[in-house]
Amino acid sequence: MIHSLSQLDIDKTYTYADYLTWQFEQLVELVKGKIFPMSAPSRLHQEISLNLGTAIHTFLKKKQAKCKVYVAPFDVRLVKNSFGKTEKEIYTVVQPDICVICDLEKLDDKGCLGSPDLIIEIVSPNNSQRDVKDKFELYQENEVKEYWIVRPYEKTVQQFVLENEKYAFKGTFTPQDSLSPFVLPDLVVSLEKIFEE
Repeated sequence: MIHSLSQLDIDKTYTYADYLTWQFEQLVELVKGKIFPMSAPSRLHQEISLNLGTAIHTFLKKKQAKCKVYVAPFDVRLVKNSFGKTEKEIYTVVQPDICVICDLEKLDDKGCLGSPDLIIEIVSPNNSQRDVKDKFELYQENEVKEYWIVRPYEKTVQQFVLENEKYAFKGTFTPQDSLSPFVLPDLVVSLEKIFEE
């Protein structure tokens, strides 16, 4: 039984089956079999996450929409053609800050198996490379329909929508703007309220 991250070989390739046996508190993500430890989020990160998650949740409840919203920690197992895949055949498990899933067949007691419709990552200075480049490519490759990158200190949100298997940049938005997800066009998010401290 693995009780500490230090017991693992960072250079080794692991599966979701391995991930399920780990008994330590440190949150990690598994990307193509490689371990990426996660650091504790800042207070500002958590405020923005709560504001955004609440806005989406309130909208979905009010509209009685079939979609569900989840905030980290929440396991999203990214695997193409997930039907019939075993835990030993899954090599990527991420913890998006916020994700919206509209195909409820993808949900189980362990989280989400397959790509969410919308993923929102709130970047901090120490993880911006991962969210802006690495996860961008990962989410695009796994056909996540929409991806938002939130920069708390700049107070901006970049919106990307999947078009012909590539992310199309739809704009950078600031607290003066409202923003609607392409996957939930009736939802209007006031960014002034999202960035409110």
